[in-house]
Order: sequence, then C-alpha cells, then structure tokens
Amino acid sequence: MNYGKNFSFYRDALNEKYFRPSPLPALNNKDFNPDFWQKYSDKNYNEITLPDWLFNSPKDTIINYFSILREAENISTGGCGTIGLAKGPYPIAYNFLTSKYQSTIDFKAYLSLFKDIGHINLIKLENVTNENTPKGTYKYFIEIETIEPSVNGNTSFAYYYGFVYIEKQNGKYKISDIDLRGQDFLCAAYHGWRHNAELYVDTVYGGWCGLIKKRYPTEQKGYVKNIYASGIDGREYKFEFFQLTNGTDVEIQQFVKTANNQWEPITIDVEKCLKRWRCPYHFF
Repeated sequence: MNYGKNFSFYRDALNEKYFRPSPLPALNNKDFNPDFWQKYSDKNYNEITLPDWLFNSPKDTIINYFSILREAENISTGGCGTIGLAKGPYPIAYNFLTSKYQSTIDFKAYLSLFKDIGHINLIKLENVTNENTPKGTYKYFIEIETIEPSVNGNTSFAYYYGFVYIEKQNGKYKISDIDLRGQDFLCAAYHGWRHNAELYVDTVYGGWCGLIKKRYPTEQKGYVKNIYASGIDGREYKFEFFQLTNGTDVEIQQFVKTANNQWEPITIDVEKCLKRWRCPYHFF
C-alpha cells in the first residue's frame, strides 16, 4: 500500500509527539538533609509539626510537598530492595493538607491513594488562578510522572495531570484539594480532534457554539498553547491549552478581550451549545 512520499515523515512526527516520554526535568528538586527525615522518622502523622518555611508561598508548598513524596514508595512489586525512604514520607506529606481536607480523607485513605506508586516527579507547574477561582484559593496546574509496577513484573512510567488548590491556614499555604486524572498514550495518537487544541476550538467553539468567525495562527511557548479567534459577536477570544506528555492538548482557560485590551477570564457553557446544536430546527 502506497501512502505517499510524506508518510514516513508524518509517521516519525507522530511517533515523537505521542509515544515518547517527557524530556522535562523534575521540578520537585528540594533536598532535605538527613536531620529533617530523622526528626519525623518514627512519628505518626498527628505527632508531626512541620516548620513554617515549607509553606511560604503556594508554589513553595507544592514543590516541597512533591519533593517529600519523591522519596516515598507504596508498591507491591518492582525495584531491587528498599526504594527511597519507603512509607516514611507519607505522614509528613499528609500534614501539607488543610484540616478541612484531612477531615474528608483520613490518613489510611490518603495512603491508599499511592497504592503501587514507587516514585513521583513533578514535571509541570503553572499558576492558573484567575477571577473565576474561589476567593481565598490558589489554583495550580500540575503534571506528574510516576514509576509503577507493570503487568510484566517490572516497573514502567505513567503520567497524570490535574489541579492543586491552595488555601492559607494559620499563616501557612496548605493544600485544600488535588484533582488528578491519568493519561493514555494511545488515545490522542488515533482519536485526534478532542486532543488537539486547534481542532477542539474549531469543533466546539466554531461548530457547536457557532462562536468563531476566524481562528488565527497558534501561539505556542513550550507546553503552553494559546489559540486566538475573532467571534461572530465582534469580540476577540483566547483559548489557553497545556500540552501533556502524551501529546494531548488540555484546555485550561478561556478569555475575552475587554474594551481596554485586557484578557478577561470567562466560562463558556459548552453543554448549552450542545443543546442548541442538537435542536433539529436550528441552523447555523
């Protein structure tokens, strides 16, 4: 079967985009000295009081939290003996949660969240707090790379993305919620439009919502992709996406340009667009 002279280049480009692990360095690179670990080594989570400097800012809290989890493991198989500091870091990490968050998940349930996680690298961290974020809350996008047991008995990499929410409690920035979801490396490669920022904007905001008059060339810096468009309502729009390790583009925020040329965050109700699109008596 002849796919044409450009097929080889296309195939290689897809292979590099969708089937290769992330080359990004780990951001959770805070090193804690042996005295730090020794101080909490034999204590239960409710016997631990952590120093204030771990919580100086929302970003510091997240980096310190994942730097502690970097040394933890809770796997059933894999590795060659002791891994890191085993389960010792989990009681410390649990103290990064607000008291309200702890009331929704006890330590036993918290520990179970890390079942078959042997190592964690934080590879993406972006502050996405805006006017739509609940007052007093900071919202950060994260992507993590983990090492987990595989069905073949060895270990393999897995990737997750989502959001961390931070609130200030007693002068310290603590984690009030974490929302994570896994990545599939065979979805975007074979089932395209939902995973591609440009096609997503064209389909959802152009086709379903009937909003887009003209889409402009994509602006991409690293893993951040901004899609700009003129609306049929005469307004200018910006759609911000983050590109994941598996090649998927995830929509993060939507903006409209104000009269003084500022980008104001908005929320477009796609479900309302879908209801409109499904109406048999409506034509675009």
